[in-house]
Amino acid sequence: MIDKALLGLLGKNKRYIYFTVGLMLLGLFANVGITAGICRVIYIAVNFNLYARDATLFILPSVLIAVCIAVRYISSRFVGYFKDHLGREAKKELREKLYAKIVRLGVRATDGMSMAGLTQVSVEGVEQLDLYYSSYIPQFFYSMLSPLILFCVTVWIDFRVALVLLLCVPLIPISIVAVSRYAKRIFAKYWGKYTSMGDSFLDSVQGLKELKIFCADRARHEKMNENAEQFRKITMKVLVMQLASTTIMDLIAYGGAGVGIAVALFGVVNRGLHFSWALFLILVAVEFFLPLRAFGSAFHIAMNGASAGRKIISLLEQSEPEWGTNTVKDTEICLKDVTFSYDGKRDALKNVSMKFPKCGMTAVVGESGCGKSTVVNMLFGVLRPQSGRVTVGGKDLKTLDRESYYSKLAIVSYNTYIFNETVRENFMLAKPDVTDKEIYSALEKVNLYGFIKENGGLDKVIMEDADNISGGQKQRLALAINLVADKDIYVFDEATSNIDIESESVIMDNIKSLSRTKSVIVISHRLANVVSADLIYYMEAGRIKEIGTHKELTDAHAGYERLYTTQKNLEQGYTEVSVEQ
Repeated sequence: MIDKALLGLLGKNKRYIYFTVGLMLLGLFANVGITAGICRVIYIAVNFNLYARDATLFILPSVLIAVCIAVRYISSRFVGYFKDHLGREAKKELREKLYAKIVRLGVRATDGMSMAGLTQVSVEGVEQLDLYYSSYIPQFFYSMLSPLILFCVTVWIDFRVALVLLLCVPLIPISIVAVSRYAKRIFAKYWGKYTSMGDSFLDSVQGLKELKIFCADRARHEKMNENAEQFRKITMKVLVMQLASTTIMDLIAYGGAGVGIAVALFGVVNRGLHFSWALFLILVAVEFFLPLRAFGSAFHIAMNGASAGRKIISLLEQSEPEWGTNTVKDTEICLKDVTFSYDGKRDALKNVSMKFPKCGMTAVVGESGCGKSTVVNMLFGVLRPQSGRVTVGGKDLKTLDRESYYSKLAIVSYNTYIFNETVRENFMLAKPDVTDKEIYSALEKVNLYGFIKENGGLDKVIMEDADNISGGQKQRLALAINLVADKDIYVFDEATSNIDIESESVIMDNIKSLSRTKSVIVISHRLANVVSADLIYYMEAGRIKEIGTHKELTDAHAGYERLYTTQKNLEQGYTEVSVEQ
């Protein structure tokens, strides 16, 4: 019933569980003391005449009751404190571990988990684990120990009653175990439906414009209703299971206590058990079952938390790219006989060898699916070759310190993210001590100086997903930010995709200017952008088919020349149509 992997996530915070359980047991002893004191007071009151009406006899049991009430109060307060502290510390450390894991994964995607799912697990999932750690685990240990302690106390009074009560107690965990297998499946489906509904909602909101344009919002609405209905049904199954389980535990708890009380009363009538001891046994009988009854209630919360916890563990256990400790001094990058497959069946790269010098413009081109993106991921260290090597300055990439390597590397792509901050703050992410003069200089290079100056200056806030600027302006702003960063290696991954001709021209002029002093790597499907490259790698089906300058490759009249000619004819045809219109 205790997941060791989840318990292991607590680390040093496990000591708060011991403190909590210890205080709960102290509270149990205080309850026993209060019950004993009450029974003693009743016994003295009933036999008051036999004790010559001596009121001082009430002092000792009254003091015992008062002390035990104080102990019970203090222990309850500290139990609440340690539970709260355990929950807060567990949440804090889990979120830190998740964040650190995502950072260590770097630019690699989290396998099998969408952004909505990742957010739900990191936020809601951690909240559910808070209850698992602060309520379920302490209650588990307490409910296992308290019946044994009570048995040791009551067995000296009447072993028959104590034995009956102890034998009835395991019926509650047996009922929990019987439900647990079904509960695990239900909660696994619950979290699956929950994250699926979140994914669908986020997807629909992000694509709302397209849904309206295609008049598909009604169909999408119906689909979301279906997801919501599925989630409602699985939620109702969870509630029905919880209600049924609670009812069963109540029957066992109160039935067991009733059997114990009946045996105690039978002892008074037939075995001469003193009524005060019988009263003590009757009052204590329910204490045998209440801890396990509370544990059963926490069990359902725990199953939900455990399901979320297993998703968190699966994220934490994802393999990370291997990095070393060597610093980067030379920035020449080489791929040497690199082979890589995503599924183990079809090679995305097959014995690929490339060289990207410290200075100059190198292009990797080819049709979609040829392996360009895989090459980019190899350069970032996101993917590692199954055979062959990626070296930087002659050193294997996996032996380099990641921070040292990334300090030399910049990327501008078609989807480079611009943060929902001011223009100045976005530049400060790349260079914390950047001056306004440096920012404006970079903006001038990408032909954005006038636009920014006239629209709020450097205090202009870029909206989420850069919705208040055009696609071309967004990519030029991304380029300007990376220019300020002043890196040694610049990777342009489809950086001119889906933008206007003016923006494309500005970006390509900056790329060529950069290549005079930096290592510039251009990944593009549009061959007109790489005509001025110092070296071009043309790829097909994961292999390098041609290597050379633009002139050398066009003179070869092979795959590159055919693709270039086709694109050129298409662009000329589009231009002619535009002019006629």
